[in-house]
Amino acid sequence: MAFLTPFGGAATPDARTLSWFPVVGALLGAVLGGVWWGAQELWPPLVAAVVVVAADLALTGMLHLDGLADSADGLLPPVDRQRRLEIMAEPGVGAFGVAVVATVLLLRVACLAALDADVLLLAGIWSGSRTVMAVAARALPYARSSGGLARAFLGGDWRTVGLAGLILAVSLGAVAGGRQSELAVALGMAAGGAVVLMARRRLGGFTGDVLGAAGVLAETAALLVAAARW
Repeated sequence: MAFLTPFGGAATPDARTLSWFPVVGALLGAVLGGVWWGAQELWPPLVAAVVVVAADLALTGMLHLDGLADSADGLLPPVDRQRRLEIMAEPGVGAFGVAVVATVLLLRVACLAALDADVLLLAGIWSGSRTVMAVAARALPYARSSGGLARAFLGGDWRTVGLAGLILAVSLGAVAGGRQSELAVALGMAAGGAVVLMARRRLGGFTGDVLGAAGVLAETAALLVAAARW
């Protein structure tokens, strides 16, 4: 809770922290699902969707969105590995980061506005996104030679947390709405995995920003699939 949200106190993360990522993700999703349900009772779908997106930013302290912006600035331009890491460490946000963040926020609002409020769906999606983050942190080397809070996560077997998180996330999706919701959770996790693979190829491993970007894009891809008209 302390690492993934502004809550939980000043606890220092370690390798065991990752085992709780899928559970904390499910709790965050369930809270957001409750906000979504309440907001749809009070306002039109579009307004309710904006409220949910704002609540997500508040509950995560905008940490993952910041990671998305930094990762877009570092991973997308045609520069060498060292320059990518330098860009991601800079405090400012460039054109790639602004464009990607704006697009993602618009997609999240549009998808939520097109769906009926579903607590279990968001619980499954958010659990899946944190599972991707946990697996990436255990399966890949850390891209920077020194520094970075994410270094505390190094070590441990990624398969245990990956399997447990996959079962939890997909099960919540299945209970939420059958095959489409189940598929949304699974494809969302695959999209987050694609971000991680890009980082592995272009950076040589993961950073905290990459974990945040993978989580946000996993959630957004899952919402897109859930809102699709098959």
